[in-house]
Amino acid sequence: MKKQAGLWIDHRKAVIVLITEAGEEIKTITSNMEKRVRFTSGTGSEDGSSEDVRDRQFENHLNTYYEEIIAVIREADSIKIFGPGEAKGELVKRIELEGLKAHILSVEPADKMTDHQILAKVRERLPI
Repeated sequence: MKKQAGLWIDHRKAVIVLITEAGEEIKTITSNMEKRVRFTSGTGSEDGSSEDVRDRQFENHLNTYYEEIIAVIREADSIKIFGPGEAKGELVKRIELEGLKAHILSVEPADKMTDHQILAKVRERLPI
């Protein structure tokens, strides 16, 4: 049985659509992350250590978030990824590290979408 996956992702939320012969399923994974705080040089602590700690926490949180997403889509025969910003490219790199690069059909930019819009986009683009 073929399993197709499509997902919309940003740093706060991933909406994953799984399509099999048995039907469709939508899963949402939230990162529970705050917006990333950026610092300008010359401000903050003398050695930047608090900024480094925040950056590491942000990266660790993202890694956990991407691992959760990959666990859901790991068994998919084909994967379609879309969304705004950098998260989709970061996820693709993680998928490649997992040895699943061949399963990625496409990566496209997309603005915010409702779950129904995401489902419709996945249905039209994935081969069943």
